[in-house]
Amino acid sequence: MSTPISVVIITFNESKNIARCIQSVQAIADDLVVVDSFSTDGTQEIAKNLGARVIEHPFEGHIQQKNYAITQAKYPHILSLDADEELSEELTKSILAVKQNWIADGYSLSRLTNYCGSWIKHGNWYPDIKLRLWDSRKGKWGGLNPHDKYELESGSTTQHLNGDLLHYSFYTFEQHLNQIHKFTDISSQAAFEKGKRATVLNLILNPFAKFVGGYLVKLGFLDGTPGFRIAWYSAYATYLKYSKLLNIQRTS
Repeated sequence: MSTPISVVIITFNESKNIARCIQSVQAIADDLVVVDSFSTDGTQEIAKNLGARVIEHPFEGHIQQKNYAITQAKYPHILSLDADEELSEELTKSILAVKQNWIADGYSLSRLTNYCGSWIKHGNWYPDIKLRLWDSRKGKWGGLNPHDKYELESGSTTQHLNGDLLHYSFYTFEQHLNQIHKFTDISSQAAFEKGKRATVLNLILNPFAKFVGGYLVKLGFLDGTPGFRIAWYSAYATYLKYSKLLNIQRTS
């Protein structure tokens, strides 16, 4: 007997991406839920026209929004996607096979990112393993905003699926920089509230380690100029995160 799957997606002004995402899951979704935080660009209409149930809900954080989305699903077995993602053909086949023989509590997959038109196959961005298909009775979203992750209960079983989750991250370099500034604001505040603290040494060592790890150790240089830019921006984001955390410490 086939295991029914609910696909859940959170959105805000994703008209450029949402159709591609929804169309890629139509072969495996028995229920499709889009939780939208009041988009103004037609995202909701596109999702509804493609058969999704659209539910409006205020955005309180990535973790909170994704946990809320789970409560709106019809089925406990859930595939969670971001609007800028789509299933590859091979991953679709893997999920269809799981539906016929669901044996683990959760299933991980590799995410392959398209960065300003280039597929990034090395560095810190690949294989970028994510746990996205699971029995929602066995865990919940956790982590530290905005970098959420799904956490299964202790003792849960997982398997890795063949095929890539295709991620269309940024269309321009400016988009990437804007997100870095936005996300480091969120992550530094979240880290402070969790009791984490930074030192001046973090401003020197952590960005350096981030660059070397992604560009040299994990072979980011094989992705050419985009690989260098990603490694450089990742180091810059690390610097900003600790710089902002230090500033919060000094002003609190």
